[in-house]
Amino acid sequence: MSENWAICVGINRYDNIKSLGFAKQDAEAVAGYFRRSAKFNNIYLFGEGAEPIEADFGHSLQATPTFINLRRFLRVRFDQPFLRPSDNLWFFFAGHGKRSGEQDYLLPMDVDPGNVDETGIPVRYVVERLRRSGAGNVVMLLDACRNEGARDGQGAGLEKLKGTVTLSSCSASEFSYEIPELGHGAFTYGLLEALELRGEHNCATVERLDSYLQTRVPEICRLYGKPVQTPCTFAEPLSKRKFILLPSVAVVDDLEPLKLEAYQAEESADLALADQLWWRVLTVDPGDALAQSSIRRIAAKLQRIDEDDVGERSNVHDPATSPRTRQLDPTNKFAEPALGPSRRQVLTGLGIGSIAVAGVAAGVVQWRTRNWAGKAPPINAMSTYVDVKTVNAEGKPLPTFRQRIRYFAENIDDQTTFEMSLLPGGEFQMGAAVGEWPAKSAESRRMQPLRIAPFAMSRTVVTQQQWLSVYDGHPETLNWPLSPDPSSFKGGDQPVETVSWQEATEFCARLSNISRRRYRLPSEAEWEYACRAGTTTAFHFGPTLTDTLANYCGDGGAVCGTSFEREIASTTYDGIEYPSGTYAGGPPGVFRGKPTPVASYPPNGFGLFDMHGNVWEHCLDRWSPRLDWLPSDGSAFDTEDGDNLRALRGGAWSHNPALCRSASRDRMAQDSTGWEGRVGFRVVCELEDI
Repeated sequence: MSENWAICVGINRYDNIKSLGFAKQDAEAVAGYFRRSAKFNNIYLFGEGAEPIEADFGHSLQATPTFINLRRFLRVRFDQPFLRPSDNLWFFFAGHGKRSGEQDYLLPMDVDPGNVDETGIPVRYVVERLRRSGAGNVVMLLDACRNEGARDGQGAGLEKLKGTVTLSSCSASEFSYEIPELGHGAFTYGLLEALELRGEHNCATVERLDSYLQTRVPEICRLYGKPVQTPCTFAEPLSKRKFILLPSVAVVDDLEPLKLEAYQAEESADLALADQLWWRVLTVDPGDALAQSSIRRIAAKLQRIDEDDVGERSNVHDPATSPRTRQLDPTNKFAEPALGPSRRQVLTGLGIGSIAVAGVAAGVVQWRTRNWAGKAPPINAMSTYVDVKTVNAEGKPLPTFRQRIRYFAENIDDQTTFEMSLLPGGEFQMGAAVGEWPAKSAESRRMQPLRIAPFAMSRTVVTQQQWLSVYDGHPETLNWPLSPDPSSFKGGDQPVETVSWQEATEFCARLSNISRRRYRLPSEAEWEYACRAGTTTAFHFGPTLTDTLANYCGDGGAVCGTSFEREIASTTYDGIEYPSGTYAGGPPGVFRGKPTPVASYPPNGFGLFDMHGNVWEHCLDRWSPRLDWLPSDGSAFDTEDGDNLRALRGGAWSHNPALCRSASRDRMAQDSTGWEGRVGFRVVCELEDI
């Protein structure tokens, strides 16, 4: 899935030219929309009083929008690529802008108006740095001509920059106005309106957003007694006017231009672009069978290219017989060297890990899984919608949105079924965000993102009814014996708990034999990817947690309650003090004293329940003290000389909310069942690669 990153800059106070009233508020409002409604992966905010920006290395970067700070950020952060061609990078600027010497400039707060060439920041330079990120799409939103003093009448953002979508607040010879009654600039106010539109009138594409702003912004100015102000949009190439800015509000008709462009890219042998475009189609409609089959077709072409490369490499000792040598012009200094990387290594942003689709009939997709023993029966994938709930930093509910998910049902017997969410593959940044509390070294964010292949995960942790049905269906021991009833808190729809890693692994093996599919525990990377469901906040619900969203200890301390009649309550855990039951700016909660039935709380965007709290969940991995040790392909960390500690995720009903975060990690001996009633697991089904 595509990621969205954003930089928002708002400058009210200028040292040497007239200050503004609402530019900083504009940047904060746009950043808020990106964070809450659009669910962007990361946002950098610049403005007076803004928090410093953590750097990957060295000291934090200051967020006050001076010339030095902005230039340093653009230089340091964009020194190396960190995004994929399928990702989007947005840049919003609210403040003064100026055109000088045939260039557009953004004016930092300490600009010298008599020396803009040296103290302003060229828009062209900004775009050049942003494109170094590796993102295939750079979107510039420039509300940057508000200077009511001396100026030449042309706003910033009028240059046509290749590979970039630029929306400028006003046309040449016009001014950009602030509306005190609205507390915003006219352009930004109209922009925020447009981004919030849903249904058939949405502004999901560049073309519709441009059309809305060209009508709405002049109307706002007229209503509040300002001269005409007409936004303008430049898209290079022109086909980017069909580009889908907001996949979450796009409609099916928006996909047709993307599909046509994807076909054209494939016809011209630009497989990287074709693959990227088809993945953008799946971002809007994950069930689009045409996109799924096209991604498979492109993957097969790339596989053949790889095989050709291998064949060519086997002949490099004999230049006369090497097909590549015969085709290359030795006088051409730009020719590909015979021992260069394969084409597949050079192409980036590829959906090679795409979900395998066997066929489409009557709207039901058949999926394939890895065989366990013999031929696995086909999977009939179904779709449904889940209501995804989020909260703000104070724990107050934000508007609920509906998300379509795909899943299949694994029937064990007449009474017992596992619902398995089908998760698309993708890249994500594993680990705690910079500044996320508590700052544990074992949770520090990985330096490189992980690529996760598609997989299926049970929508809930394994219940006691599911445990018993698998036990009855396969009572023979494979590696470790199982008890038919290990749990401390009884109930068919309660989580099975007080089980060891060995017992959970044995359960997966028996389930695999019954179903003839490969079931196992999730890797740590798969678990966190599934938990986040595309979010980057401390919880998939948002920056905090409330007791209406999860079951945890919300009345204070690190651990609450008893275990096998022994008091284990404590305010410290792993040497860290947890004095209260709140997280960040959220409200205090309650302590229920036991696990709750599965699916008692809202699901995340993948349709998965209880990823935060209720019971800790076993993962396949051996414990590693650093996330950078984990394999880059998302598989489990294992080593022959490792100890018998295994990773746990998710927190429990007896633990502080900070220990229930998406990035929270713990460990336990693989033969231990842990504290009473606190440890369970969910299962993963491997999907077949093609």
